[in-house]
Amino acid sequence: MGRLFGTDGVRGRANADLTPELALAVAVAAAHTLAESDRSHPPLAVVGRDTRASGEMLEAAVVAGLASAGANVVRVGVLPTPAVAFLTAEAKADLGVMLSASHNPMPDNGIKLFAAGGHKLPDDVELQIEATIEANGSARWERPTGAGVGRVHDLLDGADHYVQHLTGTIAHRLDGLKVVVDCANGAASDVAPVAYEQAGAEVVAIHARPDGLNINDECGSNHLDGLRAAVLEHGADLGIAHDGDADRCVAVTAAGDEVDGDQIMAILALGMREAGTLTADTLVATVMSNLGLRIAMSQAGIRLVETKVGDRYVLEELRASGLALGGEQSGHIVMPAYATTGDGILTGLHLMARMAATGRSLADLAGVVAKLPQVLINVPVGDRAVGAGAPAVLAAAEQAEAELGGTGRVLLRPSGTEPLVRVMVEAATVEVAQAVAERIADAVRQASPAD
Repeated sequence: MGRLFGTDGVRGRANADLTPELALAVAVAAAHTLAESDRSHPPLAVVGRDTRASGEMLEAAVVAGLASAGANVVRVGVLPTPAVAFLTAEAKADLGVMLSASHNPMPDNGIKLFAAGGHKLPDDVELQIEATIEANGSARWERPTGAGVGRVHDLLDGADHYVQHLTGTIAHRLDGLKVVVDCANGAASDVAPVAYEQAGAEVVAIHARPDGLNINDECGSNHLDGLRAAVLEHGADLGIAHDGDADRCVAVTAAGDEVDGDQIMAILALGMREAGTLTADTLVATVMSNLGLRIAMSQAGIRLVETKVGDRYVLEELRASGLALGGEQSGHIVMPAYATTGDGILTGLHLMARMAATGRSLADLAGVVAKLPQVLINVPVGDRAVGAGAPAVLAAAEQAEAELGGTGRVLLRPSGTEPLVRVMVEAATVEVAQAVAERIADAVRQASPAD
């Protein structure tokens, strides 16, 4: 068996790569790995999903697997990933399961696992789950019978508990702000508009009518054109876009200009430092963050700690060092005081609360970061490791680094969730960045042609 877990759970094309049989096996192995050793009581699991049609099928398989392993299951239905993490902690459950492929296209789906307390799993625990599946298989367990079989219950007010938690985290109401929120036809569709309205904002919701097939379809955090148009049409103060499972937040200004995760982190970091809540005056970001963020934080006297790409690594650094804020350029923002994982709606609330508290526009606040031109090319490949590690590819990247000198940088990495190699180049001009990125991307394509 190859490596199942990527940077954010198990992902694949639903019913092809990610089958009900695999979902059941992962659920059984997770129950046996993550459940407390004290079996004086049955383990408890919380299960949620996004709006993908395949989530209904995979939810049935996961619930069956958990119950067959003796775990009681609380189904929370369609909710954002951070809501499932929150409810896992609130219920004092042994594990949580979220069925979502986040920003990926509708045919994909995924299994995200949370340990007790709603925390994402470290690499060693994922490897343990994989080893359990490979060594035992879901059919070889000594299955409980009779009263030992897990029971299944539905939680009908999980969304209300989650929204109440979110709105209780901001120190300043959003009255007077008008926001357009793009819900990506995903898990934010019901929750995000309610949360923003209860916090005081005037809300226009778009792409909030999921039908099981339209999640992330030309909408959400990866497709901002519709949000830009709606912000201009409605004369809104800003727009906020979430992805399919609402763990991301990116924004647009009143003029329609994008405000990405780097800029949002800078806005929040400065506000938290002013309030005395930015622990050790330190922000955690990944190597993908723009040099402009590093420069802005340095000028403000805020230390920046870098991690590998993936919000899980940001989370690990935040927890290990006891820090208060971190995130990714893509819009995964983590505030451990309020959430155990990236939470797009929480981020949106705190971003707007900063606007309301200062009376400043989003464009003005985001202007603290002067972004260096950055080009990212996602190169489809047959083999991610070959595409990113071939000698010719590494040589092309080294030559580009030498040419850029201190005026830019090159980052080359395989995707953790898709058959892609990501080529990122920053340079003094977008033309230089584009040319260098294309040159390296060509080397990647030659090294590992897409299937």
